Formats: sequence, C-alpha cells, structure tokens
Amino acid sequence: MPGDRAKDMRALPDGVANRSYIDGLLSAACDLAVCIDSNGIVTSVAGAPLGSSLQHWIGSPISDVLTVESRPKLDAALETFRKTGQIRRPVELNHEDGKTWEFPVRYDVYPGLQEGETLLLGRDLSLVAETQAQLVQAQMSLEQGYEARREFDARYRLLLRTVADPVVFVSVSDGRIKDLNDPAATLLGSSREDLVGAIFANEFTNRGREEFVEMLVNAAISENADDLVAETRRDQSEISFEPQVFRASGERVLILRLGRHGGSATAGDGAQAVRGDLGGLFANAADAMVITSATGTIQSANDAFLEMVDAAHFTDVKGRKLGEFLSRGQVDLNVLIENARRAGKMRFYSTKAINEYGAETSVEMSATLISKDPDAQIGFVIRDTSRIESMRRTQMHASEESSRNVMELVGSATLKEIVAETTDVVEKMCIETAVNLTRNNRVAAAEMLGLSRQSLYVKLRKYDLLSRDGSDKD
Repeated sequence: MPGDRAKDMRALPDGVANRSYIDGLLSAACDLAVCIDSNGIVTSVAGAPLGSSLQHWIGSPISDVLTVESRPKLDAALETFRKTGQIRRPVELNHEDGKTWEFPVRYDVYPGLQEGETLLLGRDLSLVAETQAQLVQAQMSLEQGYEARREFDARYRLLLRTVADPVVFVSVSDGRIKDLNDPAATLLGSSREDLVGAIFANEFTNRGREEFVEMLVNAAISENADDLVAETRRDQSEISFEPQVFRASGERVLILRLGRHGGSATAGDGAQAVRGDLGGLFANAADAMVITSATGTIQSANDAFLEMVDAAHFTDVKGRKLGEFLSRGQVDLNVLIENARRAGKMRFYSTKAINEYGAETSVEMSATLISKDPDAQIGFVIRDTSRIESMRRTQMHASEESSRNVMELVGSATLKEIVAETTDVVEKMCIETAVNLTRNNRVAAAEMLGLSRQSLYVKLRKYDLLSRDGSDKD
C-alpha cells in the first residue's frame, strides 16, 4: 500500500533518506517527480522531461505551471486521494512554463515523505502527444485526399455525362471498356451498364481483341495515321475513331471519340436509329414517335416524345421501358406489344402518357412490328388527344341516337331498372374489350379496368364470359 511504502521510507537511516538520494531514485523511477504540500506549493522537483531544469517551480503554487483545463483535474484527483488514500487511474495534466511551451504528463499520486506532502510521479507524454498529433495530421491529410478524389470523380462524371460527343475509355492491357458515356452506348446499340467491363473488340464485326487494341494504340501515337473505321455488331453501322492514349496509375488507357463514318447525324440523337429519307420525318414529326426493342426498351425517340414526357435529352429516356411513361405501366405496354407481334400492328389504343413530373396527357397510340427476327423492333406513334377528348365527351352527351334509345325504355320500366340495364350493357362491353385486348390475361385485364382480380371474376361469371377462350391466363 502507498502508506506502507511511505512508512518504510521514513524509517530509513538518515544517511539513506536524504533529499538528494531520494531525488536520484525518483528521477530514475519516473520522468518527473513533483512534491507539493497541503497548500499546493511545490516543495521539490526531480527530473526534467524536456531537458530543462524545473527548479524554479519550487516555492510556487503548482497551479501556476498548469494549463487552465488541467487545474480542476488536479484538484479533483488530490481531493479523492486525501479522502481514500488512492486514485483509480493516473491523471493526465498539461504543464506550461511562461506561456512559451507546454508538455503533457501522466501522474500517479502517492503520499510524500513529510506529513501533509503529496508526491506526484509522472511519465512524460510528449512523445505520445507528438505521435497522436502526427496521426491526426495524417488522418486529416487522408480525408483531404479523399475529398479531392471525390471532387475530381464528380467533375469527371459530370463532364462525361454532359459532353455531347461519344467517348469510350478502353484498357490497353486487356482491351475491356473501363467507362463510356450514354451517347457512346447509344452509338454502339446497347446501354452503359451492359458495356462497362465488356471487351471493346466484341462490339464490332471481325475484330480480334489484341489486334484491334494494337491498331488503335498505333493510330494514337502515329502522326499520319489513316482513318479507322469498324462495323458495329448490333446494327452494322460504320463507326470512326479518334484515339488518344494516356497512362493512369501505371496502366495505359485509350480514350476514343466515336462518330458515324460518312454521316452527319450527331451521336446520341434519339433519331439516329432511323436511316434514309425517313430520318427527317422521324426527327421532325408533330406526333411523338418511339422505337423500342421487342421487350419495350426505348432505343430511339424523337423530340416530340421528349417534349411530351418533359425529358431534357434523349439520354434521359434511353434504355428505359416505354411502360414507365404510360398510365397503366406494363399493362399498357404488354397489350400493345402482344397485339403488334401477333397481328403486325395495332391501331388506336387509348391511354394516358405520364411525364417526368407525374402529369397525365390523354393519348392514342399505334404500334407496328418493324421486323420479325430475334432482335425485333417495335415502332410506336403517340398522338396527344387531350383537346379531342373534350370534344368527344360533348358529342357523346349530345348524341340524339343514344338519347332516343334510352327514351324508348321510359314507360316500360322504372328509372332504376333502366339505369341498371344500360349500366350492365356498358360494363359488359368494357370487360369484353379488356379481355380481348389482353388476350384473356385476367390479371392484366383487371388492372386495366381498375378492378381487383376477384371482382373481375365475379363480373365474368355475371355476364357468362368466364367460359370464353377456355383458359385462365394470369
């Protein structure tokens, strides 16, 4: 116990327990030993952590050589020590001398040699503090590096996204696409997600990986290289290249600017998939026109469609499903695609188009199957009918023939019966139309009519339509 050690030290002979001998022992046992009396006055100092003599501390209050935040910590530790005879853990204090320098010390508290004295045995934490400061500085440097990297990455992504020219980055070592922008993906006939990491040479016909990359590198470093042209695998169009090569992180990378060989169309234009004299009609038509894959993925669209859905650029809709812009979503799209694939075309399909902000516009759509090969495309013409819709409602309400038919029922039945009968006729016609359009797909028909599947089955039984076509398609 600390008290027992103090009693043993007091029992030492006078020749052993002299002050200089004790100071030597304390200097060897710790970096700094400070003895204070009951009033907090320094009575002796042994050791010098920073190589400077601290004898001028003697006779001064220890609070005079402590920083402001360390004084209450020492007072609390001394109060606990005087009450209990020990402290649970060492106390860390920061010393200052003349406000010119300071150093941290971790102190253990023991009873002094004289009655009422307290002995503070300290370990110099200057090296630890310096190491901590270096670690903090290193951490701050890393954070600054990460922030700078994120900033450069954001600039790169924004530049790649906003530049109109098709740009592709290809690794020289393995010939794979490291990155590309949306206009380049459109020019190659695919999506950016599918092309990143793909072998660049595989996007062109009759091109070997190593041979193609070597040809591009040679063209990049040559001053008088011939124009490079290759035929794309998907749509057999000729693409020209403007290559440059650079080194990043020890790896050589090709940056390629692509363009259609011998053509004036701008890559990334929604009308670029349409060739020949019809390209101008497609691009400048008053009605919205869209070309999709067999699954409804948008491959090309004109400005009228972009205006209808409030899209700023074709890249905003490229690769998305056309159903995302229809009120009944995939149900509308499936009806159009299935009828187009079955009959080759579908006319006058009424629905509503939804723009990027959720606003709806009444439209009439027609769908045409462009080709029947495995990579079939489907063309859609979408006409805004929001103005015609109001005229149709007016004409329908003012139809003399329909009014006459209803009037003929007056007198033969009550008003409630007349309304119920006409409602049943309209309801049956609507259900029959929905079932026919969806080719007896009950789930799609229910969604088209805004009914639950159970409600649709009830009405099918009511109108004896459940047995038609003999099959339930879900």
